[in-house]
Formats: sequence, C-alpha cells, structure tokens
Amino acid sequence: MATRRRAARDAAAGGPAGGALADHVGGPDATVRATARALAKIDEASALVLVEGILDQVALETAAAGRGLDLEAQGIVITPIGGAHAIGRFLADLGPRAARVRLTGLCDLREADLFRRAVSDHFGSAHTAADMEDRGFFVCDRDLEDELIRALGITGVEALLDHEGDLALFRAFQNQPAWRGRQPEAQLYRFLRSSARRNLRYARLLVDAAVARDALPRPLGALLTAVS
Repeated sequence: MATRRRAARDAAAGGPAGGALADHVGGPDATVRATARALAKIDEASALVLVEGILDQVALETAAAGRGLDLEAQGIVITPIGGAHAIGRFLADLGPRAARVRLTGLCDLREADLFRRAVSDHFGSAHTAADMEDRGFFVCDRDLEDELIRALGITGVEALLDHEGDLALFRAFQNQPAWRGRQPEAQLYRFLRSSARRNLRYARLLVDAAVARDALPRPLGALLTAVS
C-alpha cells in the first residue's frame, strides 16, 4: 500500500518541481541532459542560477513554485553544471553569453572555495561569504540535505517519512549495526542519500514542507530573493 501510494504521488507530481523530478531521475547522463536543456534557453534568459547538480535544481524549482515564483515567466533558468569542479570551465565556456544574463549560484560548504575562486576570476575579488552573496552566490552550511534536515528538525523529517510510508524502512536502517546508536541527524542524512531516487524525491518533499512552515533554509530563500 505504501509503495503504491508513493508511486501515485510521484506520477501525479505537477508543476515545475514535479516535472524536474520526472525528467531527471535515471541515467548516468542525466546532468548532461539537464544542462543542455538549460543552456538551450539562454538566449531568452534573464538569469542563470548555477548549481552543482540535479538535486539542487529540483530543490530550487520546488522552492520557487512554493513561493509563487514563475521561473519561466521571469526568464530564470536553474542550470546544473555537473559538479563544483566544473564552475570555472563553465563560466569560461559561456564566453560573451555571460554578459547577456545575470549569473548567480548555489554550492555546498565543502565546494565553496572552488566557487569562490571562479567567481573572483570572473566577477572580481570575492574573499568572504558576504562578498559571494553580493555577487549572487550562496553557500549551504555543509550541504543541501543537511540544511533541510535542520530546517524541519528530526521530528518533522520523521513525520514526512511516516506520511510517505518510509518510516518503517528508516527504522530498519537505524537498527543496522553500522548505524545503531548514531545521532538521528546522521542517520537521516545517510538514509536520504543512500538512494539517488530517494534523495531527489525527498529534496522536493522536504522543500515543500519547509516552505509550508516558512522554514526554507536561508541559502535557498536568499538566492531566490536575489535572483527575482
């Protein structure tokens, strides 16, 4: 029953975020295809939001929809670049096109130096987080999953797992010898990331829940405010 319920929700997911999830799940070249789709829109775009991967794209599209922001109407294109290591090459490859759009972005804390160096090379010195934000680039504290778990709290995330029919699976995971007795934040973090499909699906669900509670993690909210 729980499996059928999850499948029905996924199939019925509508709007930009549902479309992103349906488009991106599966295949080793998913990010390449997502990047190609985004770049195909650059001539009509007013802003490109550069993110590390599809998970960030799904989360930001979901957050935008939850806030009533029509990305397409405003010409805002969220563009996965295939990992933080690609940021310098990606900006260089944009060439003259970079001058025609506003460039912003989001990255994880451990990748912040890569983004900071690329932003400094292309937009002027950005030594601090404040400098980065002045240029429209925001950093998640640790990473997106950690931000979302802290935003909703353990009880909130477990309630969502229960609603989606996944709580029993999580309890079984908690009882595995390698994870028994660990902090629940670490257990949730690993459980969400143990399956690529689960991670993408819960990116949408966790962001929806955070928007509903007015608890959207600051990097996501600040980026959407800056770009819109």
